[in-house]
Amino acid sequence: MTTLWKRFKYSVEADLHKMFDKKEEKNPISMLNQYIREAEKQTEQTGKWLERQGKLKLELEKELAETTQMVEKRQRQVELAVANNEKDLIEFAQAEVHAYSERTTVLQNSIQQTTEELFGLERKYEEMKHKIKDMKVRQLQLMGKENVVRAHHQMDRMLQPEQKEKNFGTFEDMENYIERLGQKIEQEHEITSMEQRLEMLEKNEQPKKEIV
Repeated sequence: MTTLWKRFKYSVEADLHKMFDKKEEKNPISMLNQYIREAEKQTEQTGKWLERQGKLKLELEKELAETTQMVEKRQRQVELAVANNEKDLIEFAQAEVHAYSERTTVLQNSIQQTTEELFGLERKYEEMKHKIKDMKVRQLQLMGKENVVRAHHQMDRMLQPEQKEKNFGTFEDMENYIERLGQKIEQEHEITSMEQRLEMLEKNEQPKKEIV
């Protein structure tokens, strides 16, 4: 199961690298949307593996219960065969007790290993679900910034027609531009807020001067 998880992990990483290698005709939002869809599909598949692993554990526990019952049954039969001096039955029942006891040990070890692997997979599964949630938050953040960027970009084209058209051929280009423009917008908002506060101070100051 550990090998299976490693194969899954490497598969996800390979898919991600392949996706980000195709940077042309892409932008942060579309790439993130695509990656989220892929991650959700992989997570759904992992959930099915978890369900299957849980069923296998139940089957092992069922087999252990049946084997334990057979050990107890054969032990009683050994005692009964000894009491009746049935040598061939004694040998048969003792061999059965040994075989079932060996199987019990194997099953107990398998259940313990399966339980540990199942716990590890469940923990990784929860991490994957949290990762998808984090990516969706990032998606919303980028969508908000993209809306602002596109609005400003459209306005700049009208207000500053001499400015060259910006082309975003790669994921990094678009995201970096979004980040830079986002910072610029925040600064402008801060300046605007300060201007509003100064204007309010002036308005509040005028009545005082009139009173004097």
